[in-house]
Amino acid sequence: MNAGAGDTAGRAIDAAIPVQRLSQGIDAPVCISADVAAQVLDLGEIIERIASAYAIPIHPAATPRRTIGRAEGVVMRCLVAVPPGSPVMGAKMFGLGPDRTVQYLIALFDQRSGKVLAFVDAWQITAMRTAATSAVAIDRLTPAGPLSVAVLGSGLEARTHLSALSRIRPISQVRIFSPTATKRGEFARMASEELHLDCRAMDNALETVDGAQLVIAAARAHGEKPTLRAEWLSDDVTVVSIGSTLPEQRELDVSVIDVADIIVCDSIDEVVHETGDMLAATAAGVSFDAKLASLNALVTGEIALRLVTARRRLFKSIGSALQDIVVAELAYNRAMALGLAVPSPISFHTKQV
Repeated sequence: MNAGAGDTAGRAIDAAIPVQRLSQGIDAPVCISADVAAQVLDLGEIIERIASAYAIPIHPAATPRRTIGRAEGVVMRCLVAVPPGSPVMGAKMFGLGPDRTVQYLIALFDQRSGKVLAFVDAWQITAMRTAATSAVAIDRLTPAGPLSVAVLGSGLEARTHLSALSRIRPISQVRIFSPTATKRGEFARMASEELHLDCRAMDNALETVDGAQLVIAAARAHGEKPTLRAEWLSDDVTVVSIGSTLPEQRELDVSVIDVADIIVCDSIDEVVHETGDMLAATAAGVSFDAKLASLNALVTGEIALRLVTARRRLFKSIGSALQDIVVAELAYNRAMALGLAVPSPISFHTKQV
């Protein structure tokens, strides 16, 4: 995906906005809604931006482990990143309580001054950055050429993943399974009509996965039972797993982790120690330390030789504030340039330290 002159000019304007705004003495942050983010963001550009973010060395201190606060039936999570080469930094926060509803908030700060730039509704950004990150990994893990794809799930994440995949690679066929027939049927129709793909809704996960070159696991079962098993997979396959991000969550059977030749993670430490799938594999005695590699190492080409002999490849994503912040930066810059950001009714006191 090559950027044209217009894109290049747009990025130049984007990069200048935070500095210009602060130098003009405008200290009140702005607010960017999910609808505005969806309006100004392009999935192809997000894929490029995330690939660029992972193409340079990332010091662990720039993307520390997320913080999770817990009480009875309540979880509060915070992810922080200072992206290298970016004028902004920030944090993504969200809480989950007994009502099982969630709202995502990203706060952006200027790296130079430390001042608050924006509050961004990250509902749309979360789905788009997750799919775009998977696309970056898929493009480097799968052999060149068209892909036959199996999708387990029919929600927003599954749909966004298929859209992102269509931006980077020809797709020969898509098979979809999720427990509710009407939802998987609707997803298949949407993908056929909007993405112009040969897309079929299937009656079970085994038939969906059988023979696929790429399997996207984007849904967890009720009761946190694994939804994908190794014996369903072909001998040469790439699996993308995004649904298990907490210790109590399950998506992959431990057999999938056992047969994987290489396991690429967007955050190795968190994937290994904070996802139910990997914790279950550890408890089952599955040895995987030698298989692990970072997304940063994949994008920079550091593990290119390991990929030559890897036939069963797994990308396990837990999400990262690096992804959130660089995409929120795109949304902020576009919204500011187009006058779609809403001024906050308050400004913040600035303290010299």
